[in-house]
Amino acid sequence: MAWIRTVDEGEADGELAELYERTKDPHSGAVDNIMQVHGLHPRGLAAHFELYRAVMRPTKGLSGADREMIALVVSRINACRY
Repeated sequence: MAWIRTVDEGEADGELAELYERTKDPHSGAVDNIMQVHGLHPRGLAAHFELYRAVMRPTKGLSGADREMIALVVSRINACRY
């Protein structure tokens, strides 16, 4: 859990609730902790999510799965849980 104050999904309303709905993990149906860290700054959350989508979008050279695997390997090398 983050030491940064976050806004739980159940506490979110308005713009933040809409952003949380858009950013939910398609597999778990929950908002990832890394996204909830931005809960106090919805514009930051929106920017983070758009950057993530742009970077992870498949191209001719790399599939979405390839990009996820690269992210996983780099995270493990850096001892990062995300």
